[in-house]
Amino acid sequence: MTQVLIAGAGPTGLTLALWLSRLGVPLRIIDKAAEPGTTSRALVMHARTLEFDRQIGLAETLIARGQEFVAANLWVRGKRRVRVPLGAIGKGLSPFPYVLILPQDEHERILIDRLRDIGVEVERRTEITGFDANGARVLARLRAADGRDETCEAAFLAGCDGAHSTVRQGLGIGFPGGTYAHVFFVADVEASGPAITGELHVALDDADFLAVFPMKGTSRARLVGTVQQGAVADARRLSWQDVSAAAIERLRIDIERVNWFSTYHVHHRVADRFRKGRVFLAGDAAHIHSPVGGQGMNTGIGDAVNLSWKLAAVVQGSARPSLLDSYEPERIAFAQRLVATTDKAFTIVTSPGRLARFVRTEVVPLILPRLVACKRFRGLMFRTVSQIAVDYRTSPLSAGRAGNIRGGDRLPWVQPDAAQDVDNDNFAPLTSLGWQVHVYGDSNPKLAHTCAAMDLPLHVFPWRRAAQEAGLKHDALYLVRPDGYVALAAGGNEAGEIKRYFDTQGLAGAGRRPRAAPPRSRPAS
Repeated sequence: MTQVLIAGAGPTGLTLALWLSRLGVPLRIIDKAAEPGTTSRALVMHARTLEFDRQIGLAETLIARGQEFVAANLWVRGKRRVRVPLGAIGKGLSPFPYVLILPQDEHERILIDRLRDIGVEVERRTEITGFDANGARVLARLRAADGRDETCEAAFLAGCDGAHSTVRQGLGIGFPGGTYAHVFFVADVEASGPAITGELHVALDDADFLAVFPMKGTSRARLVGTVQQGAVADARRLSWQDVSAAAIERLRIDIERVNWFSTYHVHHRVADRFRKGRVFLAGDAAHIHSPVGGQGMNTGIGDAVNLSWKLAAVVQGSARPSLLDSYEPERIAFAQRLVATTDKAFTIVTSPGRLARFVRTEVVPLILPRLVACKRFRGLMFRTVSQIAVDYRTSPLSAGRAGNIRGGDRLPWVQPDAAQDVDNDNFAPLTSLGWQVHVYGDSNPKLAHTCAAMDLPLHVFPWRRAAQEAGLKHDALYLVRPDGYVALAAGGNEAGEIKRYFDTQGLAGAGRRPRAAPPRSRPAS
Protein backbone atom coordinates (compact mmCIF):
# COMPACT_ATOMS: atom_id res chain seq x y z
CA MET A 1 0.00 0.00 0.00
CA THR A 2 1.25 3.51 -0.85
CA GLN A 3 1.82 5.33 2.41
CA VAL A 4 1.30 8.87 1.04
CA LEU A 5 -0.43 9.92 -2.17
CA ILE A 6 0.50 13.47 -3.23
CA ALA A 7 -1.87 15.24 -5.62
CA GLY A 8 -0.05 18.07 -7.38
CA ALA A 9 3.56 18.36 -8.56
CA GLY A 10 4.28 22.04 -8.08
CA PRO A 11 7.02 23.18 -5.67
CA THR A 12 4.93 22.22 -2.63
CA GLY A 13 4.12 18.69 -3.76
CA LEU A 14 7.63 18.08 -5.10
CA THR A 15 9.21 19.27 -1.84
CA LEU A 16 6.88 17.04 0.17
CA ALA A 17 7.84 14.10 -2.04
CA LEU A 18 11.57 14.80 -1.65
CA TRP A 19 11.42 15.04 2.14
CA LEU A 20 9.25 11.94 2.47
CA SER A 21 11.58 10.01 0.17
CA ARG A 22 14.61 11.08 2.19
CA LEU A 23 12.77 9.89 5.30
CA GLY A 24 12.07 6.50 3.72
CA VAL A 25 8.32 6.79 3.13
CA PRO A 26 6.83 5.04 0.05
CA LEU A 27 4.74 7.50 -1.97
CA ARG A 28 3.12 8.34 -5.28
CA ILE A 29 2.99 11.85 -6.72
CA ILE A 30 0.55 12.65 -9.53
CA ASP A 31 -0.24 15.71 -11.60
CA LYS A 32 -2.87 16.24 -14.26
CA ALA A 33 -0.56 18.43 -16.37
CA ALA A 34 1.19 16.67 -19.26
CA GLU A 35 4.55 18.26 -18.41
CA PRO A 36 6.19 20.50 -15.84
CA GLY A 37 5.59 24.23 -16.07
CA THR A 38 7.48 26.04 -18.83
CA THR A 39 6.92 29.59 -17.56
CA SER A 40 8.69 31.36 -14.73
CA ARG A 41 5.71 32.14 -12.43
CA ALA A 42 7.06 32.45 -8.86
CA LEU A 43 10.54 33.98 -8.87
CA VAL A 44 11.58 34.59 -5.28
CA MET A 45 13.21 32.13 -2.90
CA HIS A 46 13.77 33.27 0.67
CA ALA A 47 16.36 32.29 3.26
CA ARG A 48 14.15 29.90 5.22
CA THR A 49 13.35 27.97 2.06
CA LEU A 50 17.04 27.72 1.20
CA GLU A 51 17.74 26.50 4.73
CA PHE A 52 15.21 23.71 4.21
CA ASP A 53 16.77 22.92 0.84
CA ARG A 54 20.20 22.74 2.43
CA GLN A 55 18.86 19.98 4.69
CA ILE A 56 18.18 17.80 1.64
CA GLY A 57 21.31 18.80 -0.27
CA LEU A 58 19.68 21.12 -2.81
CA ALA A 59 20.68 24.63 -1.78
CA GLU A 60 23.97 24.79 -3.68
CA THR A 61 22.31 23.68 -6.93
CA LEU A 62 19.51 26.22 -6.58
CA ILE A 63 21.89 29.07 -5.77
CA ALA A 64 24.10 28.23 -8.74
CA ARG A 65 21.07 28.46 -11.05
CA GLY A 66 19.68 31.63 -9.46
CA GLN A 67 20.62 35.26 -9.02
CA GLU A 68 21.01 37.19 -5.78
CA PHE A 69 18.73 40.17 -5.19
CA VAL A 70 21.09 43.15 -5.02
CA ALA A 71 18.91 46.26 -4.62
CA ALA A 72 15.43 47.71 -4.95
CA ASN A 73 14.70 50.99 -6.74
CA LEU A 74 11.57 53.07 -6.23
CA TRP A 75 10.34 55.28 -9.06
CA VAL A 76 7.71 58.01 -8.71
CA ARG A 77 6.20 59.68 -11.79
CA GLY A 78 9.04 58.62 -14.04
CA LYS A 79 11.94 59.53 -11.74
CA ARG A 80 14.00 57.19 -9.63
CA ARG A 81 13.62 58.48 -6.10
CA VAL A 82 15.25 55.81 -3.95
CA ARG A 83 17.74 52.98 -4.32
CA VAL A 84 17.72 50.55 -1.40
CA PRO A 85 20.79 48.27 -1.25
CA LEU A 86 19.79 44.79 -0.17
CA GLY A 87 22.63 42.37 -0.93
CA ALA A 88 23.53 40.44 2.23
CA ILE A 89 20.85 42.22 4.26
CA GLY A 90 20.54 39.25 6.61
CA LYS A 91 24.25 38.86 7.34
CA GLY A 92 24.74 37.00 10.61
CA LEU A 93 21.12 35.79 10.69
CA SER A 94 21.19 33.00 8.11
CA PRO A 95 23.72 31.18 5.95
CA PHE A 96 21.66 32.63 3.09
CA PRO A 97 21.47 36.35 3.98
CA TYR A 98 19.83 37.42 0.72
CA VAL A 99 16.85 36.90 -1.56
CA LEU A 100 17.39 34.54 -4.49
CA ILE A 101 15.74 35.01 -7.88
CA LEU A 102 15.03 31.65 -9.52
CA PRO A 103 12.14 31.12 -11.96
CA GLN A 104 9.67 28.49 -10.81
CA ASP A 105 10.00 26.36 -13.94
CA GLU A 106 13.75 25.96 -13.34
CA HIS A 107 13.13 25.31 -9.66
CA GLU A 108 10.61 22.58 -10.48
CA ARG A 109 12.96 20.90 -12.94
CA ILE A 110 15.67 20.73 -10.27
CA LEU A 111 13.24 19.13 -7.81
CA ILE A 112 11.98 16.67 -10.44
CA ASP A 113 15.52 15.67 -11.42
CA ARG A 114 16.44 15.08 -7.78
CA LEU A 115 13.34 12.91 -7.29
CA ARG A 116 14.20 10.95 -10.43
CA ASP A 117 17.72 10.37 -9.08
CA ILE A 118 16.20 8.56 -6.09
CA GLY A 119 13.74 6.57 -8.17
CA VAL A 120 10.55 8.65 -7.86
CA GLU A 121 8.73 9.71 -11.03
CA VAL A 122 5.89 12.19 -11.24
CA GLU A 123 2.90 10.41 -12.80
CA ARG A 124 1.80 12.89 -15.46
CA ARG A 125 -1.65 13.34 -16.98
CA THR A 126 -3.04 11.57 -13.94
CA GLU A 127 -5.68 13.31 -11.86
CA ILE A 128 -7.59 12.56 -8.72
CA THR A 129 -11.34 12.47 -9.39
CA GLY A 130 -12.55 11.59 -5.90
CA PHE A 131 -11.67 9.76 -2.73
CA ASP A 132 -13.05 8.04 0.35
CA ALA A 133 -11.18 8.79 3.57
CA ASN A 134 -13.62 7.68 6.24
CA GLY A 135 -11.79 4.61 7.48
CA ALA A 136 -8.28 3.47 8.35
CA ARG A 137 -7.06 4.34 4.86
CA VAL A 138 -7.70 6.61 1.87
CA LEU A 139 -9.15 5.14 -1.31
CA ALA A 140 -8.46 7.63 -4.10
CA ARG A 141 -9.98 7.39 -7.55
CA LEU A 142 -7.45 8.29 -10.24
CA ARG A 143 -7.86 8.82 -13.97
CA ALA A 144 -4.82 8.16 -16.14
CA ALA A 145 -3.85 9.78 -19.43
CA ASP A 146 -5.53 7.02 -21.45
CA GLY A 147 -8.82 7.51 -19.61
CA ARG A 148 -8.35 4.38 -17.53
CA ASP A 149 -9.66 4.63 -13.95
CA GLU A 150 -7.70 3.27 -11.01
CA THR A 151 -8.18 3.08 -7.25
CA CYS A 152 -5.12 3.94 -5.17
CA GLU A 153 -5.03 2.83 -1.55
CA ALA A 154 -2.92 5.06 0.70
CA ALA A 155 -2.50 5.73 4.39
CA PHE A 156 -2.64 9.50 3.80
CA LEU A 157 -3.51 11.95 1.02
CA ALA A 158 -1.84 15.35 0.59
CA GLY A 159 -3.68 17.89 -1.55
CA CYS A 160 -1.01 20.11 -3.12
CA ASP A 161 -3.17 20.67 -6.20
CA GLY A 162 -3.45 24.44 -6.32
CA ALA A 163 -6.04 27.12 -5.75
CA HIS A 164 -8.79 25.11 -7.50
CA SER A 165 -7.91 22.04 -5.45
CA THR A 166 -9.99 18.95 -6.17
CA VAL A 167 -8.88 17.56 -2.81
CA ARG A 168 -10.11 20.62 -0.89
CA GLN A 169 -13.41 20.56 -2.74
CA GLY A 170 -13.76 16.83 -2.05
CA LEU A 171 -13.37 17.53 1.66
CA GLY A 172 -16.01 20.24 1.52
CA ILE A 173 -13.63 22.72 3.16
CA GLY A 174 -14.44 26.40 2.66
CA PHE A 175 -11.96 28.80 1.07
CA PRO A 176 -13.09 32.21 2.33
CA GLY A 177 -11.51 35.46 1.22
CA GLY A 178 -11.83 37.72 -1.75
CA THR A 179 -10.52 38.94 -5.07
CA TYR A 180 -8.92 42.30 -5.81
CA ALA A 181 -10.63 44.43 -8.44
CA HIS A 182 -7.57 45.06 -10.61
CA VAL A 183 -6.51 42.75 -13.42
CA PHE A 184 -2.75 42.23 -13.42
CA PHE A 185 -0.37 41.07 -16.09
CA VAL A 186 2.90 39.21 -15.85
CA ALA A 187 5.39 39.11 -18.70
CA ASP A 188 8.87 37.73 -19.13
CA VAL A 189 10.62 40.03 -21.58
CA GLU A 190 13.88 40.89 -23.20
CA ALA A 191 14.32 44.64 -22.88
CA SER A 192 16.68 47.53 -22.36
CA GLY A 193 16.58 50.82 -20.50
CA PRO A 194 17.46 52.37 -17.14
CA ALA A 195 15.23 49.88 -15.27
CA ILE A 196 16.88 46.78 -16.80
CA THR A 197 19.86 46.66 -14.47
CA GLY A 198 19.69 43.32 -12.69
CA GLU A 199 17.90 45.00 -9.77
CA LEU A 200 14.28 45.34 -8.70
CA HIS A 201 12.50 48.48 -9.92
CA VAL A 202 9.03 49.46 -8.67
CA ALA A 203 6.97 52.33 -10.03
CA LEU A 204 4.86 53.85 -7.26
CA ASP A 205 2.72 56.05 -9.47
CA ASP A 206 -0.64 57.72 -8.99
CA ALA A 207 -2.62 54.95 -10.64
CA ASP A 208 -0.54 52.44 -12.61
CA PHE A 209 1.58 49.86 -10.84
CA LEU A 210 4.66 48.25 -12.34
CA ALA A 211 7.39 46.06 -10.88
CA VAL A 212 10.47 45.01 -12.85
CA PHE A 213 12.12 41.89 -11.45
CA PRO A 214 15.63 40.88 -12.53
CA MET A 215 16.19 37.54 -14.20
CA LYS A 216 19.44 35.83 -15.08
CA GLY A 217 20.83 37.32 -18.27
CA THR A 218 21.80 40.86 -19.24
CA SER A 219 18.49 41.84 -20.82
CA ARG A 220 15.89 39.57 -19.23
CA ALA A 221 13.28 40.83 -16.78
CA ARG A 222 9.88 39.95 -15.34
CA LEU A 223 7.27 42.71 -15.53
CA VAL A 224 4.25 42.69 -13.23
CA GLY A 225 1.72 45.48 -13.59
CA THR A 226 -1.85 46.56 -14.10
CA VAL A 227 -3.97 46.15 -17.21
CA GLN A 228 -5.65 49.19 -18.76
CA GLN A 229 -8.78 50.22 -16.89
CA GLY A 230 -10.95 49.85 -20.00
CA ALA A 231 -9.80 46.32 -20.81
CA VAL A 232 -12.25 43.44 -20.86
CA ALA A 233 -13.13 41.79 -17.57
CA ASP A 234 -12.22 38.28 -18.72
CA ALA A 235 -8.50 38.14 -17.96
CA ARG A 236 -8.07 35.07 -20.16
CA ARG A 237 -8.86 37.09 -23.31
CA LEU A 238 -6.38 39.89 -22.69
CA SER A 239 -3.19 40.39 -24.67
CA TRP A 240 -0.01 42.46 -24.47
CA GLN A 241 -1.86 45.31 -26.23
CA ASP A 242 -4.12 45.64 -23.16
CA VAL A 243 -1.20 46.38 -20.85
CA SER A 244 -1.22 49.79 -19.24
CA ALA A 245 1.79 51.32 -21.02
CA ALA A 246 2.08 54.53 -19.01
CA ALA A 247 4.35 53.15 -16.28
CA ILE A 248 6.47 51.23 -18.81
CA GLU A 249 7.00 54.43 -20.78
CA ARG A 250 7.81 56.44 -17.66
CA LEU A 251 10.52 53.92 -16.72
CA ARG A 252 11.79 54.20 -20.33
CA ILE A 253 11.72 50.43 -20.87
CA ASP A 254 12.25 49.39 -24.46
CA ILE A 255 10.59 46.00 -24.96
CA GLU A 256 12.47 43.96 -27.55
CA ARG A 257 10.67 40.65 -27.13
CA VAL A 258 7.87 39.19 -24.99
CA ASN A 259 8.71 35.56 -24.15
CA TRP A 260 5.66 34.89 -21.99
CA PHE A 261 2.55 36.87 -21.12
CA SER A 262 -0.37 36.11 -18.84
CA THR A 263 -3.04 38.00 -16.93
CA TYR A 264 -4.73 37.18 -13.67
CA HIS A 265 -6.83 38.39 -10.77
CA VAL A 266 -5.15 38.42 -7.36
CA HIS A 267 -6.97 36.54 -4.61
CA HIS A 268 -6.57 36.42 -0.86
CA ARG A 269 -7.99 33.28 0.74
CA VAL A 270 -7.21 30.80 3.53
CA ALA A 271 -8.93 27.43 3.82
CA ASP A 272 -11.10 26.92 6.90
CA ARG A 273 -9.11 23.82 7.71
CA PHE A 274 -5.80 22.34 6.58
CA ARG A 275 -6.66 18.80 7.61
CA LYS A 276 -9.59 16.45 7.77
CA GLY A 277 -8.77 12.98 9.07
CA ARG A 278 -6.20 11.36 6.80
CA VAL A 279 -6.28 14.15 4.23
CA PHE A 280 -4.14 17.31 4.32
CA LEU A 281 -3.98 20.54 2.34
CA ALA A 282 -0.76 22.40 1.56
CA GLY A 283 0.41 25.27 -0.64
CA ASP A 284 -2.10 27.09 -2.83
CA ALA A 285 -4.72 24.47 -2.02
CA ALA A 286 -4.67 25.87 1.52
CA HIS A 287 -3.86 29.58 1.07
CA ILE A 288 -3.41 32.16 -1.67
CA HIS A 289 -2.55 35.81 -1.29
CA SER A 290 -1.12 38.85 -3.01
CA PRO A 291 2.40 38.63 -4.50
CA VAL A 292 3.77 41.26 -2.07
CA GLY A 293 7.07 39.98 -0.69
CA GLY A 294 7.13 36.87 -2.88
CA GLN A 295 5.76 34.74 -0.05
CA GLY A 296 3.42 32.29 -1.80
CA MET A 297 5.70 29.50 -3.02
CA ASN A 298 7.92 29.79 0.05
CA THR A 299 4.94 29.38 2.35
CA GLY A 300 3.80 26.27 0.50
CA ILE A 301 7.27 24.76 0.81
CA GLY A 302 7.13 25.49 4.54
CA ASP A 303 3.84 23.57 4.69
CA ALA A 304 5.44 20.60 2.94
CA VAL A 305 8.44 20.46 5.27
CA ASN A 306 6.26 20.76 8.37
CA LEU A 307 3.99 17.94 7.21
CA SER A 308 6.66 15.60 5.86
CA TRP A 309 8.49 14.59 9.03
CA LYS A 310 5.24 14.22 10.96
CA LEU A 311 3.77 11.89 8.35
CA ALA A 312 7.02 9.92 8.30
CA ALA A 313 7.08 9.55 12.08
CA VAL A 314 3.50 8.28 12.21
CA VAL A 315 3.86 5.96 9.20
CA GLN A 316 7.02 4.44 10.65
CA GLY A 317 5.59 4.03 14.13
CA SER A 318 7.91 6.42 15.97
CA ALA A 319 5.07 8.76 16.95
CA ARG A 320 1.44 8.48 17.91
CA PRO A 321 -1.06 9.61 15.24
CA SER A 322 -1.84 12.62 17.45
CA LEU A 323 1.42 14.17 16.23
CA LEU A 324 -0.42 15.02 13.01
CA ASP A 325 -2.83 17.20 14.98
CA SER A 326 -0.06 19.83 15.21
CA TYR A 327 0.16 20.44 11.44
CA GLU A 328 -2.94 22.60 11.06
CA PRO A 329 -2.49 24.91 14.06
CA GLU A 330 1.18 25.47 13.25
CA ARG A 331 0.63 26.34 9.60
CA ILE A 332 -2.83 27.91 9.48
CA ALA A 333 -1.96 30.61 12.01
CA PHE A 334 0.97 31.78 9.88
CA ALA A 335 -1.09 31.66 6.68
CA GLN A 336 -3.80 33.82 8.24
CA ARG A 337 -1.29 36.41 9.47
CA LEU A 338 0.45 36.44 6.10
CA VAL A 339 -2.75 37.01 4.15
CA ALA A 340 -3.74 39.85 6.49
CA THR A 341 -0.39 41.65 6.25
CA THR A 342 0.12 41.21 2.50
CA ASP A 343 -3.46 42.37 1.95
CA LYS A 344 -2.74 45.66 3.73
CA ALA A 345 0.51 46.19 1.84
CA PHE A 346 -1.07 45.32 -1.49
CA THR A 347 -3.92 47.74 -0.88
CA ILE A 348 -1.48 50.59 -0.25
CA VAL A 349 0.51 49.73 -3.38
CA THR A 350 -2.47 49.50 -5.74
CA SER A 351 -5.31 51.58 -4.28
CA PRO A 352 -6.36 54.67 -6.29
CA GLY A 353 -7.46 56.39 -3.07
CA ARG A 354 -5.94 59.76 -2.16
CA LEU A 355 -4.42 58.59 1.15
CA ALA A 356 -2.87 55.44 -0.35
CA ARG A 357 -1.52 57.47 -3.27
CA PHE A 358 0.05 60.00 -0.89
CA VAL A 359 1.65 57.23 1.18
CA ARG A 360 3.27 55.46 -1.76
CA THR A 361 4.38 58.54 -3.72
CA GLU A 362 5.44 60.85 -0.88
CA VAL A 363 5.80 59.03 2.45
CA VAL A 364 7.48 55.79 1.36
CA PRO A 365 10.25 57.43 -0.74
CA LEU A 366 10.95 59.82 2.13
CA ILE A 367 11.19 57.41 5.08
CA LEU A 368 12.34 54.12 3.51
CA PRO A 369 16.01 55.16 3.01
CA ARG A 370 16.21 56.27 6.64
CA LEU A 371 14.68 53.03 7.87
CA VAL A 372 16.97 50.85 5.75
CA ALA A 373 19.98 52.75 7.06
CA CYS A 374 19.08 51.45 10.53
CA LYS A 375 20.68 48.06 11.25
CA ARG A 376 17.85 47.04 13.57
CA PHE A 377 15.23 47.76 10.91
CA ARG A 378 17.20 45.84 8.27
CA GLY A 379 17.31 42.85 10.59
CA LEU A 380 13.59 43.09 11.29
CA MET A 381 12.80 43.39 7.59
CA PHE A 382 14.96 40.38 6.73
CA ARG A 383 13.53 38.24 9.54
CA THR A 384 9.99 39.02 8.43
CA VAL A 385 10.32 38.64 4.67
CA SER A 386 12.72 35.68 4.77
CA GLN A 387 10.34 33.73 7.06
CA ILE A 388 13.10 32.92 9.56
CA ALA A 389 10.93 34.66 12.17
CA VAL A 390 8.08 32.18 11.70
CA ASP A 391 7.60 30.40 15.02
CA TYR A 392 5.39 27.74 16.54
CA ARG A 393 5.49 28.95 20.13
CA THR A 394 1.80 28.25 20.72
CA SER A 395 2.03 24.72 19.28
CA PRO A 396 1.37 21.76 21.59
CA LEU A 397 4.80 20.51 20.48
CA SER A 398 6.64 23.53 21.92
CA ALA A 399 7.95 23.79 25.49
CA GLY A 400 10.43 25.68 27.63
CA ARG A 401 12.75 28.64 27.29
CA ALA A 402 16.51 29.08 27.54
CA GLY A 403 18.05 32.47 26.88
CA ASN A 404 15.93 34.29 24.31
CA ILE A 405 14.97 31.05 22.56
CA ARG A 406 11.63 29.41 23.27
CA GLY A 407 10.19 26.12 22.21
CA GLY A 408 8.71 26.68 18.77
CA ASP A 409 11.40 29.09 17.54
CA ARG A 410 13.54 28.31 14.54
CA LEU A 411 16.94 27.15 15.75
CA PRO A 412 19.04 30.31 15.40
CA TRP A 413 21.99 30.13 13.07
CA VAL A 414 25.33 30.69 14.76
CA GLN A 415 27.68 32.39 12.33
CA PRO A 416 30.97 30.48 12.21
CA ASP A 417 34.34 32.12 12.71
CA ALA A 418 35.76 33.71 9.59
CA ALA A 419 38.42 31.01 9.37
CA GLN A 420 35.95 28.19 9.89
CA ASP A 421 34.25 26.37 7.03
CA VAL A 422 30.57 27.32 6.89
CA ASP A 423 29.74 23.66 6.20
CA ASN A 424 30.59 22.93 9.84
CA ASP A 425 28.15 25.42 11.34
CA ASN A 426 25.36 24.47 13.74
CA PHE A 427 22.97 23.87 10.82
CA ALA A 428 25.18 21.11 9.36
CA PRO A 429 23.69 18.34 11.59
CA LEU A 430 20.18 19.21 10.38
CA THR A 431 20.88 17.28 7.16
CA SER A 432 20.08 14.10 9.12
CA LEU A 433 16.38 15.13 9.09
CA GLY A 434 16.17 13.66 12.58
CA TRP A 435 15.61 14.73 16.16
CA GLN A 436 18.75 15.95 17.89
CA VAL A 437 20.00 17.82 20.93
CA HIS A 438 22.21 20.92 20.76
CA VAL A 439 24.28 22.33 23.59
CA TYR A 440 26.33 25.51 23.24
CA GLY A 441 29.07 25.37 25.84
CA ASP A 442 29.58 22.25 27.96
CA SER A 443 27.47 19.12 28.24
CA ASN A 444 27.40 16.72 31.19
CA PRO A 445 27.61 12.92 31.47
CA LYS A 446 23.95 12.55 32.46
CA LEU A 447 22.74 14.31 29.31
CA ALA A 448 25.10 12.25 27.15
CA HIS A 449 23.83 9.05 28.80
CA THR A 450 20.18 10.03 28.27
CA CYS A 451 20.73 10.87 24.60
CA ALA A 452 22.64 7.62 24.01
CA ALA A 453 19.89 5.58 25.66
CA MET A 454 17.31 7.25 23.39
CA ASP A 455 19.45 7.00 20.22
CA LEU A 456 19.27 10.78 20.11
CA PRO A 457 22.29 12.56 18.56
CA LEU A 458 23.92 15.09 20.87
CA HIS A 459 25.84 17.96 19.27
CA VAL A 460 27.99 20.11 21.55
CA PHE A 461 29.24 23.39 20.10
CA PRO A 462 31.87 25.64 21.71
CA TRP A 463 30.44 28.71 23.39
CA ARG A 464 31.20 31.80 21.38
CA ARG A 465 29.99 35.35 21.27
CA ALA A 466 28.02 34.57 18.11
CA ALA A 467 25.94 32.05 20.07
CA GLN A 468 25.12 34.66 22.69
CA GLU A 469 24.19 37.19 20.01
CA ALA A 470 21.88 34.60 18.47
CA GLY A 471 19.96 34.43 21.76
CA LEU A 472 21.23 31.05 22.96
CA LYS A 473 22.07 30.33 26.60
CA HIS A 474 25.40 28.97 27.80
CA ASP A 475 25.22 25.21 28.60
CA ALA A 476 21.46 25.01 27.98
CA LEU A 477 19.98 22.17 25.95
CA TYR A 478 17.87 22.60 22.84
CA LEU A 479 15.90 19.64 21.55
CA VAL A 480 15.61 20.26 17.79
CA ARG A 481 12.90 18.86 15.53
CA PRO A 482 13.66 17.35 12.11
CA ASP A 483 12.59 20.63 10.45
CA GLY A 484 15.08 22.73 12.40
CA TYR A 485 12.67 24.19 14.95
CA VAL A 486 13.33 24.02 18.69
CA ALA A 487 10.86 21.68 20.36
CA LEU A 488 12.18 22.02 23.91
CA ALA A 489 14.52 24.60 25.43
CA ALA A 490 15.81 23.93 28.94
CA GLY A 491 18.56 25.46 31.03
CA GLY A 492 21.24 23.62 32.95
CA ASN A 493 21.46 20.45 30.82
CA GLU A 494 18.29 19.07 32.40
CA ALA A 495 18.44 15.62 30.84
CA GLY A 496 15.21 14.44 32.43
CA GLU A 497 13.27 17.09 30.51
CA ILE A 498 13.99 15.33 27.23
CA LYS A 499 12.56 11.98 28.31
CA ARG A 500 9.50 13.66 29.82
CA TYR A 501 8.97 15.58 26.60
CA PHE A 502 9.15 12.47 24.41
CA ASP A 503 6.82 10.54 26.69
CA THR A 504 4.30 13.37 26.90
CA GLN A 505 4.30 13.91 23.14
CA GLY A 506 4.17 10.22 22.31
CA LEU A 507 7.50 10.28 20.49
CA ALA A 508 10.36 7.83 20.47
CA GLY A 509 14.04 7.84 19.66
CA ALA A 510 15.37 5.59 16.93
CA GLY A 511 14.51 1.93 17.44
CA ARG A 512 11.84 2.59 20.07
CA ARG A 513 8.10 2.70 19.88
CA PRO A 514 6.26 5.61 21.50
CA ARG A 515 4.33 5.02 24.67
CA ALA A 516 0.66 4.44 24.13
CA ALA A 517 -1.57 7.41 24.78
CA PRO A 518 -3.01 7.42 28.30
CA PRO A 519 -6.60 6.15 28.37
CA ARG A 520 -9.23 8.84 28.28
CA SER A 521 -11.36 9.07 31.38
CA ARG A 522 -14.96 8.14 30.78
CA PRO A 523 -17.60 10.71 31.63
CA ALA A 524 -19.64 9.91 34.70
CA SER A 525 -22.86 8.17 33.81
